[in-house]
Amino acid sequence: MTESNAQLPAPVISTPAPRPRLWPLWLLVILSLILAAGIGLWSWQQWQYQQRLEQALTHLQDASQSLQASTNQTVSERTERLRSLEQSLSAQQERMATQQRQIDHNARELLATGNRTRTDWLLAEAEYLMRISNQRLQIEKDIVGALSALMAADEVLKDSDDIGVYPVRQQLAREILSLKAVEGVDRTGLYLTLEATIERIHQLTDDSLNQTPPPPADTASTSVPLAREGEPSMFRVAWDKVLSTLKKVIVVRKLDQPVQPLMSPEQSAYARLNMQLMLEEAEMAVLRGNQTLFDRAIAKAHRALAQWYDGSDQRVGALISTLDELAQRQIDPELPDISGSLTLLKARVNGRLNTETAPSENSSGGPDA
Repeated sequence: MTESNAQLPAPVISTPAPRPRLWPLWLLVILSLILAAGIGLWSWQQWQYQQRLEQALTHLQDASQSLQASTNQTVSERTERLRSLEQSLSAQQERMATQQRQIDHNARELLATGNRTRTDWLLAEAEYLMRISNQRLQIEKDIVGALSALMAADEVLKDSDDIGVYPVRQQLAREILSLKAVEGVDRTGLYLTLEATIERIHQLTDDSLNQTPPPPADTASTSVPLAREGEPSMFRVAWDKVLSTLKKVIVVRKLDQPVQPLMSPEQSAYARLNMQLMLEEAEMAVLRGNQTLFDRAIAKAHRALAQWYDGSDQRVGALISTLDELAQRQIDPELPDISGSLTLLKARVNGRLNTETAPSENSSGGPDA
């Protein structure tokens, strides 16, 4: 057996195959994942940065537009302000030019009036007062104001040293007397009286309306047996009581005249308003000095008041008496002519000017000759 075993081939020892190494692959996978995560994080950060950049760009665009609009508005405002300043400057220059012309005119006037005396100034003042007097009398019909102005003009002429104003003062005396002879018109008092009358008319009530019926017709006399003198019979006393009762219940009216219907409250208010318009028309006539219009308005108001309201009422009677007094007032008296003194004074002033200019012309022409 030993020989047989020795002749057998030697056993072959099998070595196991080497196992493949996988850790580099895992390492590569891990590195790839880390790289992918890094790239994703970087991409996300880039996307966020891009979004912020877009938002900042949008904000910058909006700010640029608002700045542009503000700039345009500022430019337009400055342009308008510049135009306004230019207009104001031109107006100021025109005003300065006007003032310069006025200064030049005043300087020429001062040079021209440098040779005037105190008498010339007093005559000019008297002429001004006479003009004011004529205007007040002709336009405003103010007799008191015109008289005051004429008297002031006479005082000024009295202070002057010019003996040539004697005819002027003589005419002034006539005109002052003519104005004193005219009865003044208290227009303010008339106006206030009319206003008070209007207020009193509106205080009238419907109880003041003309509601009194005509007196009853005379009843036929009935023969009643009389008793002895001084002793009324029982039948007469009873008959008188019956008649008095019938008179209170039954009213007999004559129909030979038209019966005036009673007014309703609306018609009464309309009547008061109508009378107010008539009196306001009279106020306008007082302010204008129109005598015809004043008389017509007062007459219409008087007729309306007497027609629609009971004259026995105390308030209505007071209004009627007031209208009667107003109807007698004269609001447009005949005004005298006071322009004669002004004409004479103008002639005197022109004569003085011609007298003063003639010697100056002769003196200036002497050396030339």
